[in-house]
Amino acid sequence: MNVWKQISLALALVSLMACANANIGLDSVQGRSPVVQVVRNVSEAVVQIKVESTVTVRQNNPLMNDDFFRYFFPQMPQEQQRPVTSMGSGFIFEFQPDTRDAYIMTNNHVVDSGSNSSNTKITVTLADKKTYQATIVGLDPNTDVAVIKITVDEDERITVAPLGDSGNLEIGDWAIAIGNPFGDVGLARTVTLGVISALGRSNLNFGNNSPIYQDYIQTDAAINPGNSGGPLLNIQGQVIGVNAAITSTSGGSIGIGFAIPINLAKRVVDDLIASGKVSRAYLGISPQEITPDLMEAFSLTEVSGVLIASVEENSPASQAGLEVGDVIIELNGERVPNVAKFRIAVAISRIGDSIPVKIIRNNEERTVSVTLAAFPDEAATAEKPSTPSQREHGITVEPMDGNYARQNNLSGTAGVVVSAVANGSPAAQAGITPGFVILRVGNTPVNSVDEFTEAMRQAIGNLENSRRKTISLLVTDRNKRNFYYTLRFE
Repeated sequence: MNVWKQISLALALVSLMACANANIGLDSVQGRSPVVQVVRNVSEAVVQIKVESTVTVRQNNPLMNDDFFRYFFPQMPQEQQRPVTSMGSGFIFEFQPDTRDAYIMTNNHVVDSGSNSSNTKITVTLADKKTYQATIVGLDPNTDVAVIKITVDEDERITVAPLGDSGNLEIGDWAIAIGNPFGDVGLARTVTLGVISALGRSNLNFGNNSPIYQDYIQTDAAINPGNSGGPLLNIQGQVIGVNAAITSTSGGSIGIGFAIPINLAKRVVDDLIASGKVSRAYLGISPQEITPDLMEAFSLTEVSGVLIASVEENSPASQAGLEVGDVIIELNGERVPNVAKFRIAVAISRIGDSIPVKIIRNNEERTVSVTLAAFPDEAATAEKPSTPSQREHGITVEPMDGNYARQNNLSGTAGVVVSAVANGSPAAQAGITPGFVILRVGNTPVNSVDEFTEAMRQAIGNLENSRRKTISLLVTDRNKRNFYYTLRFE
């Protein structure tokens, strides 16, 4: 073999080795995966969250609803205090050196028990094993995003996880999950690697924790209980999602995990930090999925878009000229192939934004400009202060045909739906949460906001003339089960 052949073979071998390293993602100098550098840069921003609280649980004894029975057996306990502990993950995404405040993003379902009960303690453990007590900045159950805050010591070194862009993800991209599986301190900041398995997953049922706005990133990077709230990262070490849930037959990871896109989460946390709540824009239509039959009936070319089934009077949609039978195909320049995408597109928009809406009407495409407004219920709440009884018991209710009930897929005509519960209030201490439907106050049926307000006013007034300190509420929970809850007024 001559010298030139030997040189050619050597060059070919070097080329093959370089290609192999590139294909498997190895650092050509260190021979290590780039995941190593991602973990070095970001893992110390990941925290462990422990929530300890006490909730009041009413005994489900129907006899104790009878005044006669209670008179002869007053010693029978109707309520019990039960300790509840939950564990999860989170990550520091913002740090303010002047105040030493570190803001942590996590899931609503990780910390929501901390907002619905008294005597709650939220403990955050950092990478150096140091612990801090956290406070809730804001919660958004509609997206399952929450923000908590800790104030750290002067000598504490804080790592902030950089936020990326979930809008340019593609199926097959690398995905790195970091979290605290099973809440075990010994497993803190466990790293798992996978790919983006799918995008835009929606209509998923996670029980009582199912958020309204779903646009999940699906990944096969192992996500286990306790990982909730931790970051999902790209290969550049940027947060592209907030790990939220898994589909499993065993309780552990089987390669089907879901994360909230960081672009959606960023929209939420901005509002939570600014005001403690999320103010969402409102279009004022009832959207309907396009089926193959509807595609044929409306002479569409594909099963895509959102059919307008109704338009609310005096809504942004009606003022812009949108009509029943219009098919929305784009919102603010983004395709809306289904109702889930439509809801997300509206949810990430701002109140007051004027956005182009492309529709198909009578087989012709046209674009109209819509100026988004606040939900009517939110506007009314902002304009009208709470009544004294609302401030005392801590419950905000809406009618069963209102926006909150529609957004949460609640049906029925009886009762009023709980849309908010004040922290530390008698309702929060009793364990009542948003989404519950109140059927009775004491023995008085309530089927409207006015009826509920009047019934509570009378019930609270009656307490002043008796030795009783409790009011009973007949409530339907999210699982359609009826229970009596007791509000205690000390």
